[in-house]
Amino acid sequence: MNQNQLVKNLDEIRNTIPTSVRLVAVTKKVDVEVMKWVYEQGIKDFGENKLQEAINKQAQLQDLNDITWHFIGHLQSNKAKKAVESFAWIHSVDSLKIAQRLDFYAQQALNEKVIIKKPQVCLQVKPLPDDNKYGWTTEQLWNDLPLLQELHYLSVRGLMVILPLGLSQEETLSTFKSLKVLQEKIKDKGYFSDNFNQLSMGMSEDYLYAIEAGATMIRLGRVIFNDS
Repeated sequence: MNQNQLVKNLDEIRNTIPTSVRLVAVTKKVDVEVMKWVYEQGIKDFGENKLQEAINKQAQLQDLNDITWHFIGHLQSNKAKKAVESFAWIHSVDSLKIAQRLDFYAQQALNEKVIIKKPQVCLQVKPLPDDNKYGWTTEQLWNDLPLLQELHYLSVRGLMVILPLGLSQEETLSTFKSLKVLQEKIKDKGYFSDNFNQLSMGMSEDYLYAIEAGATMIRLGRVIFNDS
């Protein structure tokens, strides 16, 4: 990738997003040297969706100790322990089973001082039918919230969504807004104290609609690293 193009891409993106919105650079399949360029431009949040690839990169970038690592892919139960140990944020907690597994390993890691802070997590919701996406339906999430509330070693911070392909602009904005409404309803019911204030939504194709709807974190890959 051309370094000048990358700087231009980042400048253009930053001109379109409020400073209150956290930009997570999605670095799957991105070379470590390119990640260093991004870091030099002030990006400290990196998102990965493959555990082993991320761990390898973390080892190569360990001298950059102010990076915050975000796991954004589907997480299998047998990878939960490594995810807890390797990521400050896990956006893609998509079932009660994986949430409980993460909580178990987070307790172990905190007790053994492998980590010093609870993992910050978002609950992945599937507001529209989509066989290609993981996550709770709205109804399933309401059913599981009392059990999620009992998890003591995760900090449940908000909701995450990946929209189905092929939505119109109006459908995209409306669906993002429905996540904001759901978040507010969950807060109004008193779940997760005052920490439930994050909305991880919006990718390269739709992040401006996500911001309009109230996103606090956007996950951008192609619009940063596209060298065209």
